[in-house]
Amino acid sequence: MSEETRSETYAELAAVGPYGVRPGHALITMVEPHPGHEYAYNRWYEDDHYYAGAMAMPWMFAGRRWVATRDLQLLRVPEKSAVAEPVTAGCYLSTYWVTEGRYDDHMRWTVAINKRLNRDARVYRDRTHVFTAFQDHESTVYRDGAAGPRDFHALDHPYAGLVLEVIDAESPERRGELLDWLITRHLPKRLAGSPAAMVTVFRPTPLPGDRMTYVKQVEGVDTRVTLLWFLERDPRECWDPHFTEVEEPEMGRRELLAPFIPTIPGTDKYVDQLR
Repeated sequence: MSEETRSETYAELAAVGPYGVRPGHALITMVEPHPGHEYAYNRWYEDDHYYAGAMAMPWMFAGRRWVATRDLQLLRVPEKSAVAEPVTAGCYLSTYWVTEGRYDDHMRWTVAINKRLNRDARVYRDRTHVFTAFQDHESTVYRDGAAGPRDFHALDHPYAGLVLEVIDAESPERRGELLDWLITRHLPKRLAGSPAAMVTVFRPTPLPGDRMTYVKQVEGVDTRVTLLWFLERDPRECWDPHFTEVEEPEMGRRELLAPFIPTIPGTDKYVDQLR
């Protein structure tokens, strides 16, 4: 292993470019460890990949892992999903914020470091990427206005749960209409009096052509919208009616509504409850 780090380059890079705290981009990745590999996968991700493959990278400034135990998986809808087949697939979810304006810089690093990790046998093979995409931030809608944590706090604040919602517009031309409906009408109405403090709204971007081959290219880049609901209560306590009586968008179809709870870093808690 080379000891050369080109330290002088870091000082040059720190002096240029955006360095705000707004989450202009996100990595949202839902993964299914293969049967019998649940413990090993969790330890690899907790002990190595979360740090070396994510948090140690430039401009990825916040992250959190979430888990869907079997009872949470069974709450998911719709039964026939364009995102997960079966809809219960993908028991671990990882979410990361990337500094606004730094997507290209981050992607150059992430592709290179993952090639290196793969070369050094630090990539766990016995897993399936069910839903993995980098995303551009469109908006954040807050339940309580200016009170409470902001979206850049969301992955550090001790929220009790998260709901991943994926909606596909009828066509690329109608995604703008869908976003406007969500941000100005639908989400404010659903948030009022709900256990969710905020909803972050994203749209996926294509993965680079030189990505790792075990990660499939993103589907629905021109039509899809991804929502993250940050809950102050365990989703099992508030699923009904807050996520069972949900208005279907006229200009699209809800392809996934999936609840998660946070993992406990450094532990195997919940691993025995996945199947």
